[in-house]
Amino acid sequence: MNRHLVIDAEHLAEPPRSWLAERTDVVTVSVDDEQAWWEALGRADALVVRTYTRVDAAVLDRAPRLRVVGRAGVGLDNVDVAACRERGVEVVYTPDANAGAVAELLFGLLLDVLRPKAPMTRALTSDEWRVARTEDLGERELSSLTLGLWGMGRVGRRMAAVARGFSMDVLYHDLREIPESERCGASSVARAELLRRSDVVSVHVDGREANRELVDREVLACLRPDAIFVNSSRGFVVSPASLRQWLDDHPEARAICDVHEPEPVPTDHPLLGHPRALLTPHVGAGTRPAKHRMGRVVEDVWRVLQGEAPAFPAP
Repeated sequence: MNRHLVIDAEHLAEPPRSWLAERTDVVTVSVDDEQAWWEALGRADALVVRTYTRVDAAVLDRAPRLRVVGRAGVGLDNVDVAACRERGVEVVYTPDANAGAVAELLFGLLLDVLRPKAPMTRALTSDEWRVARTEDLGERELSSLTLGLWGMGRVGRRMAAVARGFSMDVLYHDLREIPESERCGASSVARAELLRRSDVVSVHVDGREANRELVDREVLACLRPDAIFVNSSRGFVVSPASLRQWLDDHPEARAICDVHEPEPVPTDHPLLGHPRALLTPHVGAGTRPAKHRMGRVVEDVWRVLQGEAPAFPAP
């Protein structure tokens, strides 16, 4: 009996990959290896991707046997779900895999901004000790700040729960009506009020095209002059040139960005090297447990190949 062929396009975590390899023939092929990619795609029954492999009509037209696309992660920006469904190709993903990891990273970065600290790597003299205890004095504490969440999805809710643990006031703005049981103590406000009142504005919107450069010069002008702006949603929702100008115009403002447009960040990116912009290379889900949870998309890939209904089909 022939086994199904599955393409692993972006290096799944080993435990879920091994699980799938016990049941199917798994090959690791990147789109960067163009010849091998198109050859494998023509024979593949399933395709598993992460962030940087685009699955669109052109790809689907070269994959006549394809039955399922697995996105090992949350966002589906790189998968044309409608084009897949038109061709009878199921799309599955892992919606609950990385919210905790992203929230941990963002609060870690927030604390880096609010509580700057240099590690002690050698014995200090009395004078050096006195200087070290005062030179990186934190001006604000989380408990005195208001967190504004622009988007109250899975990551937003986790952020709200963590913030309440720090005794922060939490506001949110979302296009959807959020049930009281899912608000984690946060208060719903209009977008303008969120921008005006929040000390920390954290963006958690989806990848629809209408959100491209959602945060522009006009939006940034509504922020407090000493606000901390945070983006871990999609790089393209923020105008980097506008964000840099806002930072230049407000000496007490800060920005934290884990996602960028484009990726990798080019040498001429407006925020690169700015002293008050803290950039990280899209590592929100960068924990081993989160990678394993995202890799469990293979279980739904296998279900579809077996003719069963997936647990987490794309919406």
